[in-house]
Amino acid sequence: MKVVVFGATGTIGRPLVAELARDHDVVAVSRRPRANDGRIRWVAADATNPDAVASTVAGAEVVYYLVHSLGSDDFEERDLTAAETTARAAERAGVRQLVYLGGLGDDASDLSPHLRSRSETGKRLAETSVPVTTLRAAMVVGKGSAAFETIVALVDRLPAMLTPRWVSTATQPIALTDVVAYLRAVGGMEAAFGGTYDVGGPDVMTYREMMERIAHLRGKHPYIIEIPVLTPYLSSLWLHLVTPVKAGIARPLVEGLKNETTVRDTRIRELAPIQLTSFDDAARSALE
Repeated sequence: MKVVVFGATGTIGRPLVAELARDHDVVAVSRRPRANDGRIRWVAADATNPDAVASTVAGAEVVYYLVHSLGSDDFEERDLTAAETTARAAERAGVRQLVYLGGLGDDASDLSPHLRSRSETGKRLAETSVPVTTLRAAMVVGKGSAAFETIVALVDRLPAMLTPRWVSTATQPIALTDVVAYLRAVGGMEAAFGGTYDVGGPDVMTYREMMERIAHLRGKHPYIIEIPVLTPYLSSLWLHLVTPVKAGIARPLVEGLKNETTVRDTRIRELAPIQLTSFDDAARSALE
């Protein structure tokens, strides 16, 4: 079948496109032109441009939506505009299914702007007659993941850390290979049409435990001291100083770390019974 992937050059989009191309004709959407590769046809388009999106999704059966504008000052508004443009174009084109990757923890009452944007984007995608399959994930453990590489940079660069309270928040990270496997599995799966599913790895831990495990893999022994006075704003500035992540990305990410992001619904395990990767194995692979 013909499958379109918006956000095809991202951390998740790149391996997903490669996996989908094994069985399907894939249209990979990016902001800049790229050369076609086998069953992958690259299209340059902006998800906020109605005409470009309409021509891109024409004839598609499944559309994956992996777009986000994190790092832009108006990322919430841009994400909503892009989601609505894509959903309307998909409806007019007769697309059978939209697949969206959202975030765990987006059902809390005190959402950060980042998690609120993920939640509202999902709702905007679902405003048409095209059924949406939503997978909700916490941190993705893999090379290129901004959240994971932020944690790694902290461990690598700081022998001692004064950390905010969010390091004690529970989370359930998932390996990049596993989230790609789930996304591939639900594409075209009628049993998943219109459903929302939590996806996570086998390990539930705090961010502090995550740092300690990465430090062990790196052969390091950092001192981690929690203090209550670091606000999300100060935390984002701190991350900007000591990690490669820009403040415009770090702040929304940090603000979302106060929300617990663990799997509460395991129905996806029945629909797609994949062998999950442990955090240590996923981190080791990403670090290599």
